[in-house]
Amino acid sequence: MFKIAIDGPSGAGKSSVAKALSKKMGIVYVDTGALYRTVGYYIRSVGADPKSAEQVTPHLKDINIEVKYENGTQCVYLNGENLGDKIREPEISMYASAVSAIPAVRAFLLETQKSVARSNNVVMDGRDIGTVILPDAEVKIFLTASVECRAKRRVLELK
Repeated sequence: MFKIAIDGPSGAGKSSVAKALSKKMGIVYVDTGALYRTVGYYIRSVGADPKSAEQVTPHLKDINIEVKYENGTQCVYLNGENLGDKIREPEISMYASAVSAIPAVRAFLLETQKSVARSNNVVMDGRDIGTVILPDAEVKIFLTASVECRAKRRVLELK
């Protein structure tokens, strides 16, 4: 399998580049952020504090995440339910950011991410992609942008 890893700070354009590259190459784009958003969605649904490892970690055993590709689009299923755009709400973004800082959550999602890469040619962007998730990627890119550019991209995204 051929793997491309794109790392870099938030707002640098990793997802935009990864999506364009996957389309041009005809390979799978893995939105790793959607996986963290899915965990965040579940944690919100059970009323746990997303910043508390003690509250989040026990719930991981109740989360089953499946990544499927339907009509060329990544769909993330939580316990059998396709969440669609429910994970794109601003509040879920905050939950995703908080849970992603918890080592147990990162470990929990590690195998899901590696599994997709084992069975598909992929372009994957997100945290620790080139070092932890795809250390053997054929191509590794660290994409960056100025703070001003990153802030402008985030403002446009939120509009």
